[in-house]
Amino acid sequence: MTDTVQEAENVERVHWRAISAAIASISVVGIAIGLGIPLLSVILESRGYSSSMIGLNTAVAGIASIAAAPLATPIAMRFGVVWTMLAMILAGAVAFVGFYFAQSFWMWFPLRAVLHFALTVLFILSEFWISTCAPPHRRGLVLGIYATVLSLGFAAGPWLFSQIGSSGFLPFGLTFAFVMIAAIPVLLARSESPRIVSEGGKGGFFRYIWIVPTATAAVLVFGAVETGGFALFPIYGQRIGYSEGEAAMLLTMIGLGNFLLQIPIGMLSDRIGDRRILLLICALVGLGGTLAMPLLTINWHLMAGMLFVWGGVVAALYTVGLAHLGAQLSGRDLASANAAFIFCYGLGMILGPQVIGIFMDVFGPNGFGWALAVFFGGYIAIGLGRIAAKASR
Repeated sequence: MTDTVQEAENVERVHWRAISAAIASISVVGIAIGLGIPLLSVILESRGYSSSMIGLNTAVAGIASIAAAPLATPIAMRFGVVWTMLAMILAGAVAFVGFYFAQSFWMWFPLRAVLHFALTVLFILSEFWISTCAPPHRRGLVLGIYATVLSLGFAAGPWLFSQIGSSGFLPFGLTFAFVMIAAIPVLLARSESPRIVSEGGKGGFFRYIWIVPTATAAVLVFGAVETGGFALFPIYGQRIGYSEGEAAMLLTMIGLGNFLLQIPIGMLSDRIGDRRILLLICALVGLGGTLAMPLLTINWHLMAGMLFVWGGVVAALYTVGLAHLGAQLSGRDLASANAAFIFCYGLGMILGPQVIGIFMDVFGPNGFGWALAVFFGGYIAIGLGRIAAKASR
C-alpha cells in the first residue's frame, strides 16, 4: 500500500511539471493571437479593402481550424506530440511573418490557412497534454488555471497592440518572438510528453463527437454563445438604449467573470461525482440569465452584475466540458476526442453569429436573447437526456 501511495505521489509531481509547460506554451501563443489577429484586420483596412473582403479572409481561419481538427491526432501519432507541437509553432510563426512580406491580397489566404491550421493543432495537443497529466482529483482545478491563464494571455495581446500600433515590422517581429518563445517550455518538458499509441480508438474521427456528447455539445454551445454574443451584443446593447460605451463595459463585465470564475468552478467540478450535473447547472444559469436580460435593462448596474456571473458560468461550459472529457477517456481516444471538442467549438463559432443575427433581423432586439435561449435550451435537453439514460441503467 505504501509503494502504491508513493508511486501516485511521484506521478502527480511529474504531472505538475508537464502541466506547467503545456499551459505556459499555449498561453504565450494566446498573447500572440490577441496581438496578431486585430493587427491583420487593421492593416487590410488601411490598404483599402472592404469589410466583406476582410471578413472573407478572416473566415479562412474557421475553415482551417475545422480541417485541422481530424488531422491533429494522426499527425501526432506519426511524429510525436512534442515534435508536432514544435513544427506547428515554427509553421505558425513563419506564416505570421509572411503577412508582412506578402503584398498581394491573395497570398493572405494560404498564409491565414497555415497559421490557423498550426494554431488549432497546438491547442488540441496542449489540451490533450494537460488533460492527460492532470491528477484525476484536480483535473477541474488544473483546467480552471489553464482557462484563466489563457484568457489573461488573450487580454494581454490587444493591450500590446494598443501600445506598439500597426506600423512597420515591429508588431510582426514581436508576435514571431512570442510564438517561438512558446517552444521553450515544450522543449524543457519533452521527456514528459504523452504518447499517443495506435491501440484503441478504431473508427472515424466524427464518432468521437458522439462518445461524450455532453462535453462536445457544451463546447458547441459555448462557441456559439461566445462568438455570436460578443459580436452582436454591442448592437443589441445600443438597440435597447445603452450607449456604445455602456454596452462595451457590459462586455468587459462578461470577460471579467470569465477570468475570475474559472478556477472556483473548476475546483467545484472536482468535488462533484458527475460533471454532467454541473454542466447542466451552467446551462440553466445561462438560460436564466438570458431570459432575465429584458427585465434588467432598466438598471445598468444590475445588468452588469448579472452578466459578470453569467459570463463566468457560461464560460465554464468549456472548462468543465474539457474536464469531463478527460475523466471519461484516455490515450488515443482522449486525443481524438480533444480534436472533436475543438471541431465542435469551431462549428459553434460558425453557427452562433448566423443564428443570432437571423433572430435579431426577424424578432428585433429580443431576438438576441431568444437565440441564446435556443442554444441553452437545446443543451439542457441533451444533458437531461444523458443523465436520465444513466439513471435507467
